[in-house]
Amino acid sequence: MNIHEYQAKEILRKFGVPTPRGLPCFSVEDAVLAADGLGGEAWVV
Repeated sequence: MNIHEYQAKEILRKFGVPTPRGLPCFSVEDAVLAADGLGGEAWVV
């Protein structure tokens, strides 16, 4: 099976496994919106 990290986290969350929050981004605009939505002071891209 070949899945992306964000897809794996989604599956794990369905079964109650705690995972770090994150969002897939495909553009700079997506990243800015994701950072605003997640909050915090630092992000990994």
